Amino acid sequence: MKKLSFFLVTLIISTVAFSSGFTSNSTNFENVTLNPPSEFEVLLEYMESNGVFINTDASTAIINADEVKKNYKNSNYLLIDIRSDSWFEFGHIKNAKNVKASDLLTYFESEISPNDFDKIVMICYSGQSAAYYTGLLRIAGYDNVYSMKWGMSSWRTDFAENSWTKNTTNNFADKVETTANIKSDVGVYPVINTGKTEAKDILRVRLEKAFATPYKEYILKSPVVFENPSEYYIVNYNTEDVYNMGHIPGAIQYEPSTSLSSTVDLNTLPVDKKIAIYCLTGQRAAHVVAYLNILGYDSSNIAYGANSFMNKVLKANKKDAFSKKEINMYPVIE
Repeated sequence: MKKLSFFLVTLIISTVAFSSGFTSNSTNFENVTLNPPSEFEVLLEYMESNGVFINTDASTAIINADEVKKNYKNSNYLLIDIRSDSWFEFGHIKNAKNVKASDLLTYFESEISPNDFDKIVMICYSGQSAAYYTGLLRIAGYDNVYSMKWGMSSWRTDFAENSWTKNTTNNFADKVETTANIKSDVGVYPVINTGKTEAKDILRVRLEKAFATPYKEYILKSPVVFENPSEYYIVNYNTEDVYNMGHIPGAIQYEPSTSLSSTVDLNTLPVDKKIAIYCLTGQRAAHVVAYLNILGYDSSNIAYGANSFMNKVLKANKKDAFSKKEINMYPVIE
């Protein structure tokens, strides 16, 4: 009997000790603070789950001048010209609305009903700033926004002379390389600090900042990059066959429409170096700059793309080269 009593006492003490230890461990577990996702991670997950356009076929959100010409009287098309007041008054497409780039987000939210239109066409001088703001508006959720290819340079000769004609050169065609360069190792993502926790709120702050910043701050000239290529992480945003034709020394090929996602190559982009991006014309690259800048990267567009330094090479290979054939003589309102 004494042995049984001793056994029961021992069992009770052991049970209490076990329970105390379990409770203590539970308390410690509850006090563990898990690191919440960063603002960048919240924003990127939100954008990718909503099918951000840059990594889809929608990234070719560019239409030709002839489509605009056929539809400028079409009430399902809205033309928005973001050039300066003086250039708009000098000559613009009939029915186009002149809106400052910095006012676009407010204009879309307060002045129009974007869903009422099949296509909203952004128009600028060369098609590059229009493509940049098209990118921002697409990120904002307006999937029916497009930019007009070559801008007003494709509409009439005098507009082209002040933009594409004088910026199309073959000046560095003999300086390009054909050696393939390797992407950087996987690294860290940028740090975004808006003070917000919800993805929509973070995106809103980033968009407001982007629209408030003039596009000219994200432009690089090709001579500057050729003179100091090591100062930049140069992204050649073209297909492999175009890349192999010749690229800026040090440039690395990133496949259009597929490469800049979290599951592919986005985390190979540096956060401690300016990213210089170019395509053939500067227009698709402008989309990329919009996307990367929203995410917190320091990126800029090499103006006029490969046309600014190897235009004749592009012509010879029947790529997207600007020429007089791209210029129409369509009427304008003066």
